[in-house]
Amino acid sequence: MLTFNKKLENIKTYEAGKPIELVVREFGIEAKDIVKLASNENPYGCSALVQESVRNIISKMALYPDDSMTNLKNALSKRFEVNENNVIIGSGSDQVIEFLMHAKANSSSKILMNSVTFAMYEIYAKHVGAEILRTSSQHHDLDEFYEIYKNENPDIIFLCTPNNPTGDAIDAKDMFNFLDKIDKDTLVVVDGAYMEYAGAKDQMKKVEPKDIVASYENVIYLGTFSKAYGLGGMRVGYGIANENIIRELYKLRPPFNITTLSLEAATVALDDEEFVNKSVSLNFEEMNRYEDFASSKKIDIINSYTNFVTLCLNETQNSSDLSAALLRRGMIVRDLSGYDMNAIRVTVGTSEQNSRFFKLFEELI
Repeated sequence: MLTFNKKLENIKTYEAGKPIELVVREFGIEAKDIVKLASNENPYGCSALVQESVRNIISKMALYPDDSMTNLKNALSKRFEVNENNVIIGSGSDQVIEFLMHAKANSSSKILMNSVTFAMYEIYAKHVGAEILRTSSQHHDLDEFYEIYKNENPDIIFLCTPNNPTGDAIDAKDMFNFLDKIDKDTLVVVDGAYMEYAGAKDQMKKVEPKDIVASYENVIYLGTFSKAYGLGGMRVGYGIANENIIRELYKLRPPFNITTLSLEAATVALDDEEFVNKSVSLNFEEMNRYEDFASSKKIDIINSYTNFVTLCLNETQNSSDLSAALLRRGMIVRDLSGYDMNAIRVTVGTSEQNSRFFKLFEELI
């Protein structure tokens, strides 16, 4: 009988949001009648400039991409006012998380994270057999983080701000005060996948990668093009940190880990600030509708600094049943019962998509 690495026995497969194609097959619903609000994609698509630029280089698909990624690294370094040697590009920011785990942790390591946070932190920690430490608080309580840090001496600390799947964010000042107290041999990962949204809603929440590079040799900032830039299908993320961290991560990076089209799309996307700003602005206009709706239905909603909202249901409602019922009607949302929460996470869509969600939700409850 074929056997596998024993570390895999305790790892649950990450369940991404159901794709529209699967719902078409399972429920016989036409694709045009399905609304996907489960994966926090940009409902407005991506920049028209990006689409045009990618069309213009289709002929290059037969060639391997530029493995130096010079254009994108240069664009990121200019945007964030850091050196190109402070940047690494990954196939999504989760690939950079994987690099970090293998670079720093092993079976004797401890990894500290929030009680409710991005599932891939735990999955990658289990890849190396590390012990997982979690806070008890649903939101990032930095005092609790520090107490656990002092008692357990973890090798890696994950701070997800804004946090996925809850949407709350840490004040940048508080985060930097926390980082000041952490030993230089503990790696701290600041995951800013939704930072474009947080910074637009509240400047107090905005974390600048250049401040991390300038002051902390043991901290890395992660970003992605999958959210505000609308390039989820292109799979491009990045890490920004001290050169020593980036140098070690490059030892783990496989060649050509980003496609030619993805590199082009991400580079052009950085230039179209108007598209990003408009997407973010529309997002918070529509989020106000969710807040009003939740209030009218007496449902708790977590104050969100992202492009999604988390609706916490009451004891008479069940998030799994509700998510399944919505799915049968062509509305895809994220059930958070796997995080021990009786809640659903809903991407803030277009006005039309959100109106449909409100209608279906009201019918079902």
